[in-house]
Amino acid sequence: MRTSDFDFELPEHLIAKRPLEKRDASRLLRWEDESFIDASIADLPSLVQAGDVWVVNDTRVIPARLLGQKPSGGKVEILLLEPTGVANVWMAWGKANKPLKQGDKVLFSDDFYAEVLSRDGKCVEVKLVAEDVANAIEAHGHMPLPPYIDRPDSEEDKKRYQTVFAAHDGAVAAPTAGLHLTPELMREMEHAGAIFVHITLHVGPGTFQPVQVDDVHAHKMHEEAYVVSENAAQIINQAKAQGRRVLAVGTTSLRTLEAASVDGVLQAGAARTDIFIYPGYTFQMVDALLTNFHLPQSTLLMLVSALAGKEQVLKAYDYAIKKAYRFYSYGDAMFVIGKKL
Repeated sequence: MRTSDFDFELPEHLIAKRPLEKRDASRLLRWEDESFIDASIADLPSLVQAGDVWVVNDTRVIPARLLGQKPSGGKVEILLLEPTGVANVWMAWGKANKPLKQGDKVLFSDDFYAEVLSRDGKCVEVKLVAEDVANAIEAHGHMPLPPYIDRPDSEEDKKRYQTVFAAHDGAVAAPTAGLHLTPELMREMEHAGAIFVHITLHVGPGTFQPVQVDDVHAHKMHEEAYVVSENAAQIINQAKAQGRRVLAVGTTSLRTLEAASVDGVLQAGAARTDIFIYPGYTFQMVDALLTNFHLPQSTLLMLVSALAGKEQVLKAYDYAIKKAYRFYSYGDAMFVIGKKL
């Protein structure tokens, strides 16, 4: 299986650079057999079957992009990845005219700076120094918008590049399918019989990294931390035992459910995963998926193809392009039911 098998041409104007005014105003593409159906996110309640379990990722995106300078004046960008477990020490990506080295200081304000403790390729270990580091990150950090949104982040992004159910700090990219949901829409879905369950996967920047090899099997996924509560596992396992559907809101929810499952049973707990799902994968938990449109040759496109079939997914993308659907993080969505084995 080749990475090039998952390529397609996307016109630049179909990349959504900003969110729509209303979260639930996005379009929704779904299909029945070979027929594509144009719908709206607001139509989701009509797709609910009584007893459906809809799993959402409640990670919260932190303003992880810190823009600073060396004491000499050279500009530096630090993208926080995750804390190391040592107080105020983070793993990060560093970007500067000259590579950062141990002992370098990066100034973000008069009372907030980072000291480089070590460097390994693109990755640096930094100690953040401020009277209150968490508050300093919130005050000086920028939302880590995807690289294809080629504009500075804004106040609007602090709200809109975040789900309404975001609860646990740790992501440096949003679980974008969840951006479409509103409290009102979720209540309508619950009235239709949906049960919402929260899990947490802290989305890392690797979600945007291109696949560098043409042999799909040779690709190594980035590792991310996740948590599945005892209550979430109980509700989902009961649904599976009773033959009810489990639907993932977004690829991050799907990856968490599949990574945390052993022999068709979802395990509660905290762990890390580098699960890579591509065609040929046998799903244990997920029956359907709400997802945005993804990058060409990306692991996320491969994941969706594993669930619904590559040929059908690429046909859907071709249809979406012809119908001018909006693509990527701030774009429209698809409702995908897993193919029957």
